Amino acid sequence: MRTTLNIDDRALAEAMACAPGRTKTDVINEALREFARKQRRKGLLALRGKVAWAGDLDRLRKRA
Repeated sequence: MRTTLNIDDRALAEAMACAPGRTKTDVINEALREFARKQRRKGLLALRGKVAWAGDLDRLRKRA
């Protein structure tokens, strides 16, 4: 989808320098995917200690 954005030139230049040979579109799409991944991870970490788990971890580790 085409979208017009006002992007910080310095931030984009720094990102492009870290990803030589990639296009602006590639760098921005990767940044969006990384942002979404981090947000999902934060959501999972918020559940830490709130979910009860009953199982045998030793048995699971021995499975082939």
